[in-house]
Amino acid sequence: MFNTIEEYLDALKNEMKDADPALAQDAQADAREHLTMALKASREKQPDLSDTDALKVIIDGYGSPEETASAYREVERRTSPSLNQPAKPRSASGYFFGVYTDPRAWGALLYMFIAFVTGVFYFTWAVTGLSVSLSFALFIFGLPFALLFFLSLRGLALLEGRIVEALLGIRMPRRPWFSKPNLKWLDRLKELALDKYTWMAILYMFLQFILGTVYFTVTVVILSFSLSLIAIPILQELTDIGYFMNNGIRYSFPVWSYPLLVLGGFLLWTIYMNLAREVTQLHGRLAKWMLVAD
Repeated sequence: MFNTIEEYLDALKNEMKDADPALAQDAQADAREHLTMALKASREKQPDLSDTDALKVIIDGYGSPEETASAYREVERRTSPSLNQPAKPRSASGYFFGVYTDPRAWGALLYMFIAFVTGVFYFTWAVTGLSVSLSFALFIFGLPFALLFFLSLRGLALLEGRIVEALLGIRMPRRPWFSKPNLKWLDRLKELALDKYTWMAILYMFLQFILGTVYFTVTVVILSFSLSLIAIPILQELTDIGYFMNNGIRYSFPVWSYPLLVLGGFLLWTIYMNLAREVTQLHGRLAKWMLVAD
């Protein structure tokens, strides 16, 4: 018997304490939204019915915490991210060179390029929002602006989570965190300002700017160097680009070094793709730790 929605959510959280944190957040967000809306509708239709009695009927239809947790686990088992499927066992060399057939590696490279763009946007948004909110804090219109800024952070955190899950295969929340309804805007602002999740999202945006810049720079440099090594034999044979000057003396790579140059470029890029795959998996875990609410 649950007297309030919060009691039901606490029981659901306890039932899913061993589940994926992102899955538990989705389950709690859906349950809060459903129970809140259903209770509101019940009050309008049957104003004489107490909230406790109405909630009992609603929960009977929605399911107990045990049933809800079991249902979400079953759905999750069938719809886990495709990039997060366990890889088939292979030898060390197969794992190393098989990076070209691993969707996670290509997703990692794409994420490293996207992280630069999102990092710049997140950083700009966070700095601008915080600066304007603090600057206008003395004025009455500054508080509504701060509320909108904090709400936007949750939207951006959800967006980043969807990008991380799509490209890196790390399970992230798929539902926006449903806040308590019927709160006055000042109370909602206080709730958001005191919520650890809000400040973790801001910190992540600053980190994303730094990490995104590093990812993009290193990727472009390694890619350019690898392609240069592979292209030297072709360019040197067809044009003078493969030659370089030093004190008026023209140098070129000997023909016997062509295979080594091509092999070196190929191995350099292969090594980097393997590193990118592992680094972005760590990044995904960092995003999960910072962007999943407790």
